Amino acid sequence: MSPLRIAKESLARGLDFIAVCDHNSAENTGAAIRAGAKLGIHVLPGLEINSIEEIHILAIFDREEQALTMQDIVYASLHGVNRPDIFGEQVVVNESDEVEGFNGRLLIASTQLNIDAVVREIHRLGGIAIAGHADRPSYSIISQLGFIPPGLGLDAIEISCMSDVNNFIADKRDIEGLPVISSSDAHVPVDIGRRYTSFFLEAPCVNELRLAFRNESERRVVY
Repeated sequence: MSPLRIAKESLARGLDFIAVCDHNSAENTGAAIRAGAKLGIHVLPGLEINSIEEIHILAIFDREEQALTMQDIVYASLHGVNRPDIFGEQVVVNESDEVEGFNGRLLIASTQLNIDAVVREIHRLGGIAIAGHADRPSYSIISQLGFIPPGLGLDAIEISCMSDVNNFIADKRDIEGLPVISSSDAHVPVDIGRRYTSFFLEAPCVNELRLAFRNESERRVVY
């Protein structure tokens, strides 16, 4: 799942723009943005933040600087050291997939940030907050809490390729009013584009996504 490989696979699958959200880190987002630009794929930088409740929240931004600022907040509340013999090397690369370093933090771990703090910081930095793979039996807001706290301020909910969007919406009364998207949640190249969401937008940016989530100014999510 190197930046250049992600860009090439996205192009091959006819995707227009993607978000790259590594676990608790944004160190490879700049390389992904530049690799995508070479091939005409617009990449939004982000993180998949693991809250103290072990809920995955996608933080998606327009600029690498925003994602890296969010990363600083995450790193300050993330403890533990990676075990490469168990979890593998956490490689930092450039847009040509050349290795530039290694991340020694335990990125698979949960942070000490609760979901309220995660969502609040994402919005403070100008990003959108999406509850990741809410249909999964682990690391999801439904599996961990059993409900979506009122007033949390999520911009959307994501479901995995394992569920049907319309069936998921019909079965969950407490998500009424929240837009639902579906993404590939790809961890290997072959899974890129196995599920995607279509939007009517003027540009591939956070503000346009925000308008689509709110069904405003003729922007919308297409199910």
